Amino acid sequence: MPVLSPTWTDERIELLKQHFEAGLSCREIAADIGVSRNAVIGKLSRLNLTRGRTVDDRKVQDKGSAPARVRAVPRLQYEMLATIYGETDAPVVTGPIDEANRCSLLELAENRCRWPISTPGAEDFCFCGNSAPDGQSYCAGHSRLAYRPNSRARMMRG
Repeated sequence: MPVLSPTWTDERIELLKQHFEAGLSCREIAADIGVSRNAVIGKLSRLNLTRGRTVDDRKVQDKGSAPARVRAVPRLQYEMLATIYGETDAPVVTGPIDEANRCSLLELAENRCRWPISTPGAEDFCFCGNSAPDGQSYCAGHSRLAYRPNSRARMMRG
């Protein structure tokens, strides 16, 4: 049975400290020493080596940046949906969704609406099956239900 050598030899620890003091990134240190980036991060943590910021500074910075990140994601999603579906003030047409094209999973094709009808496993379970434009997952009627840019805009303002 082969004898496994320890990951953190005295030489590697010394190299880790030297590279850390020189300002190399964890990825660069890992590549030079021959260990994973996570191993470097873990060892730096166990050796209590940090880069200039105190724990209090990190807490303040994390609290300051988190709300901006949370606001940015819905805004990006809204902008993507507005680009796909257009952003108009015209009233949304909310007519009934045609039920004549319902289909089973085996009949489901790329250009058909994948909106599930009923409960999976139930005897009457099927998919909408209406025409889904341009590689979309749902027909126009079910897209209105699945993607609601206006409700996202209200959430952003609220």
